[in-house]
Amino acid sequence: MIERKQLYIGGRWVAPSSTQTLEVTDSNTGEPWATIPAGTEADAEAAVAAARAAFDGWSQTPAATRAEFVQKIADGLKARSEELAKAIATEVGMPLKLSTMVQVGGPLAAWQHYAKLAREFVYDEKVGHSVVTREPVGVVGAITPWNYPLNQITLKVAPALAAGCTVVLKPSEVAPINAFILADVIHDAGLPPGVFNLVTGLGPVVGEALAKHPEVDMVSFTGSTRAGKRVSEVGAQTVKRVALELGGKSASIVLDDADFEKAVRASVANCYMNSGQTCAAWTRLLVPRARLDEARAVAKAAAESFTVGSAFGEGVKLGPLVSALQRDRVLGYIRKGVEEGCELVTGGAEPPQGVGNGYFVKPTVFVVADPKATLAQEEVFGPVLAIIPYDTEADAIRIANDSIYGLSGAVWAGSDERAMQVARRLRTGQVDLNGGRWNPQAPFGGYKQSGRGRENGVYGLEEFLEYKAMQLRA
Repeated sequence: MIERKQLYIGGRWVAPSSTQTLEVTDSNTGEPWATIPAGTEADAEAAVAAARAAFDGWSQTPAATRAEFVQKIADGLKARSEELAKAIATEVGMPLKLSTMVQVGGPLAAWQHYAKLAREFVYDEKVGHSVVTREPVGVVGAITPWNYPLNQITLKVAPALAAGCTVVLKPSEVAPINAFILADVIHDAGLPPGVFNLVTGLGPVVGEALAKHPEVDMVSFTGSTRAGKRVSEVGAQTVKRVALELGGKSASIVLDDADFEKAVRASVANCYMNSGQTCAAWTRLLVPRARLDEARAVAKAAAESFTVGSAFGEGVKLGPLVSALQRDRVLGYIRKGVEEGCELVTGGAEPPQGVGNGYFVKPTVFVVADPKATLAQEEVFGPVLAIIPYDTEADAIRIANDSIYGLSGAVWAGSDERAMQVARRLRTGQVDLNGGRWNPQAPFGGYKQSGRGRENGVYGLEEFLEYKAMQLRA
């Protein structure tokens, strides 16, 4: 059992204001695995005060020096990468090999990138008789989710520190141990006191305190659309900047001239990444009605190839969901699909056999004839794919755009040119064409109720900067 009893505030590990704790479970077994402090509003207040006191000094620290600190943090995380991967595989349930590559490898590369970017970014430019400079936005409250915990922490904390902001991090209480390891690394790197602070606790307590605090200049939030609306509402009271990366219901459109089997198999794999606990997952597979039977067969075979089991099991492709609550939520959606008359192709709400007491769900595929059905409209956040038939290309675009979300998507076609033509008509922040790979330097974020603002690359750094114009005498 891991016990973390302190919060990180003002450059020190300190006792929380309350003796209450939160339990973290092993998603693979359902057993208790760790305990963390249940931080309070008073703890958040103390962390914000520390961040505010540190801001003037850190914001005036030369960018090259900030870059050195960011690189030290990257090096420290790399030294503990095995520990991080095991922690996230335990908490979240992503298979260990994949967790090492995705949950840890991606963040390590991002920390290194922001160290480089801090050194190279051009903060000043001459515009006519003005000097336009970019300055850090101030104190940042970072509120992060459990599905890609270290990655989402990294995409907020690393660019914020590189930009010259100070940070109070409130990680998900469901997957928090990686945040404590990060705080250990930051402490060992010698970051000035108060530049980074860690307060664990519940969202309605600590998260809300950060969102409403008048000394917090910006909140960067990743999570559900429902919670994001609340953060935005509370943050508006002090007119702070609010960046939101929220839910998704992304469509993978397979056109009639695409490599059909490749497209369907890739769409199934994308939907099931991290057991479907991915906001950008392609959870709607749109196929020509004339090829629905083929799509059904290929998707069924692909889904049934996903071995379910512990994140630490050999050959496992689909680990557990993160919690009993999340498992039960997903099973509720599967039952809803059956109740609404959707065709269950494979999977279902019965528990998989021989995998123990973890939070497991079978890889599931439905054919959903009605694009307005619950499974076609609401974010399930589990290994559940909805195959939706369409009649024409225009029909496919209409169905794909018929969503409150607009985070990601894919188009598969006989040529990249045709795929691009369709992609340009999709109201979404990111589209993969014919299996185009993830690009960590490209902006990531959503349209509509998938959020506002962008992460990754230089776009992620710019989120934490303000413009200032200084007019010279002409």
